[in-house]
Amino acid sequence: QVQLVESGGGLVQAGGSLRLSCAASGRTVSTYTVAWFRQAPGKEREFVAAISRGGNIYYADSVKGRFTGSRDIAKNTVNLQMNSLKPEDTAVYYCAASGSYYRGRGLAAYEYWGQGTQVTVSS
Repeated sequence: QVQLVESGGGLVQAGGSLRLSCAASGRTVSTYTVAWFRQAPGKEREFVAAISRGGNIYYADSVKGRFTGSRDIAKNTVNLQMNSLKPEDTAVYYCAASGSYYRGRGLAAYEYWGQGTQVTVSS
């Protein structure tokens, strides 16, 4: 079991930056594949990025080059640095974890979910 708590969301102007953190309690984050998803109003939840147990990082095409995933073993957190934010990045961002190896970008691959944090990018 792992509990996930996201933080770092907020309101930012287009072109600005935010850093999201996902704090995990329970086992160390390096024993999980941890992903970020987001859900905009009226849209389906979509994959943003993931860090595998081995440390490989995967990104959605829409955020590649702007977002950077990382993990801090000492703090047991997974982070998402978001730069060059656009209004279309506005969404609730969720942290999700799987006790398995990286199995792709589908929601069903992740059995643990946080409550989400709101990111709003104004134009």
